[in-house]
Amino acid sequence: IHIGGGSLANLNIIISNVSEKPLYEQIKEQIKSAILKGDLKNGELLPSIRNFSTDLGVSILTIRRVYDELEREGFVSSKAGKGTFVLAGNKDLIEDTKRVLIEEKLIDLVSLANNLDIDIDQLHKMLDIVHREV
Repeated sequence: IHIGGGSLANLNIIISNVSEKPLYEQIKEQIKSAILKGDLKNGELLPSIRNFSTDLGVSILTIRRVYDELEREGFVSSKAGKGTFVLAGNKDLIEDTKRVLIEEKLIDLVSLANNLDIDIDQLHKMLDIVHREV
């Protein structure tokens, strides 16, 4: 689903009814990811709750929860009568969130490596190879 106008029209939100993740979480993660990657810029207006819910074919309550959680986490700001706007200007929040996402994956990776008796030197070499290939 493409959302909004302007640069938002290029944002695809993909939801799966068979995913273990709730719909609101799938949508929230994709919007947050777009903000972190810079696809959604500071001050951009997100679609209205009603339009967004219609476009995605989900409940208005689902989109309200997405926007409420994004606002609570500091990624958007709602202004009565004006809409919900992206807050990508907080560079510290953006950078810290990026680091947390990577750290979560690294914890999983190191745990797996430990379980498979792969030492840190081997893991570093593997990471270097993968990093060059990607």
